[in-house]
Amino acid sequence: MSALLILVIAIVLLALGYVFYGSWLAKQWGVDPNRETPAHTSYDGKDFVPANPAVLMGHHFSSIAGAGPINGPIMASVFGWVPVFLWCVLGGIFFGAMHDFGALFASIRHNGGSIGEVIKDSMGIKAQRLFIIFALAVLILVIASFTAVVAGTFVSVDTAAANYTANGSTAMTSILFIVIAAIFGFFVYRKNAKIGPATIVGIIGIVAIVFLGQFVGLHFSRTFWVLFIAVYVTVASLLPVWILLQPRDYLSSFLLYGMMALAFIAVIGGTFTGAATVEIPAVVPEKTSTIFPTLFITVACGACSGFHSLISSGTSSKQINNEKDAQVIGYGSMIVESALGVISLIAVGVIFSRSTYGGGSEFTAPPAAFAGGIATMFASFAGQKSYAVIYNLFTLAVSVFALTSLDSATRLCRYLFAELLTPEGKTHADLTGAAKFFSTPIVSTLIMVVIGCGMGFLGLSQIWGVFGAANQLLAGIAMLAVCTWLGKVGKNNKMFYFPMCFMLVATITSLCMTIKKEIGVITAGGAPWGDWYVCIWSTLLVVLAVILAVTAVKTLSNQGKKQA
Repeated sequence: MSALLILVIAIVLLALGYVFYGSWLAKQWGVDPNRETPAHTSYDGKDFVPANPAVLMGHHFSSIAGAGPINGPIMASVFGWVPVFLWCVLGGIFFGAMHDFGALFASIRHNGGSIGEVIKDSMGIKAQRLFIIFALAVLILVIASFTAVVAGTFVSVDTAAANYTANGSTAMTSILFIVIAAIFGFFVYRKNAKIGPATIVGIIGIVAIVFLGQFVGLHFSRTFWVLFIAVYVTVASLLPVWILLQPRDYLSSFLLYGMMALAFIAVIGGTFTGAATVEIPAVVPEKTSTIFPTLFITVACGACSGFHSLISSGTSSKQINNEKDAQVIGYGSMIVESALGVISLIAVGVIFSRSTYGGGSEFTAPPAAFAGGIATMFASFAGQKSYAVIYNLFTLAVSVFALTSLDSATRLCRYLFAELLTPEGKTHADLTGAAKFFSTPIVSTLIMVVIGCGMGFLGLSQIWGVFGAANQLLAGIAMLAVCTWLGKVGKNNKMFYFPMCFMLVATITSLCMTIKKEIGVITAGGAPWGDWYVCIWSTLLVVLAVILAVTAVKTLSNQGKKQA
């Protein structure tokens, strides 16, 4: 199958979804450009800070993208390219983008509060507490999953080697990227440098460090990099957003845009050389029986992701300058992410027979398959020397986006911890004893970092299985929250009914299958602690989700009776 044809069809459909469906949602929900946003009404110079729309788009997109739309579609390619393509495109338009947009808008209307605040407004404080516990459990999985991804892209196979290695280059470039971002933030927010010239200088700096990374690498063990990541996300999540979060995410978005542009060029060039051919079967017959629910869980962020609702209601809603920007930032970012999911599918399709997913052994991990597929197409017309440069650039992009999601997730943990432990009508200053201690930013941050990064030592496949289901389950619950709130304020919420029910059924089914499997392993005796972890975590998530779902159904039913 032609990779170019797949990509063009995806882009056209996703663009139509944004223009027509996204605009329709904005009208149905009553997005108001004349209404002040929390960034202005609650400005504090640290978390509530009005951001240039382009800067906020960069932060939001980089935070939600992470490694999800790369890992998910590639791992799901074993089902065939057609099911993955359809779920990325249709799921992105009618599930994921609506979910992200709805969560962002609802949070804006709740003074930048989390989805927990939205739930409290429509379902009560008990439901809010349950949601926060559920969200913290998912964020631990996010930290664990992306810690494993970043450490995997940084670690050198041979730490004693003096010669350059791809992973060492990625590590060096990623760290220099953080330095450039901090400098960018200082000049833009403290020296009032104009965003245009500063962006140009920042992009030149990115090109320079990518070039430097071709010759200088950092070579350390996996243990070192996990510890480094733990320290970095702790510091980054505690700093004011203007120092690192906003500028780093903004600049990294250009890396992502550039990466996607290069991927498009690779597909076009590879079409003329014959390299841009997707080897994946349209559908794999022996896998069709498990498409539901496995496919929808595995693709994850390429189509719909509950983690996005936490970003939308955790950091982005506190920085949005005008409500009219909510559609492009909330809905638009997910549309671009779905396009990235399709690009990832094409990348693995080009080298499918050489990858683990097609029975090969050359490309054994999603980031490697992603970078290898694009580099293979590019090298087919630009020459073999370009392979290493493109491969390293795309590997760098994966690590940068995963780091972005990591410190955003850690910052969200801090917000949620404070929300969980602070009674209604109180502030952190009013707390005493254990509640005050554990909700202190440094303490709550360290708790989540220690647990999450500690789990990052587990194999990615083991973590990803639970993360995928938990993440999609969170999406269903976030849709429930927005749906019940829209019903309460008298807005059209019927567009949420099918997506939220589908996500809840699919994810709870997947988790129950996992629980059944792990119980079988445990009862057989000699199960490692990882199986116990998966079983306990999955059971906890199912119980919390069912309670929240029942509460939401009762709320919607009561709303219906009042309207009748």
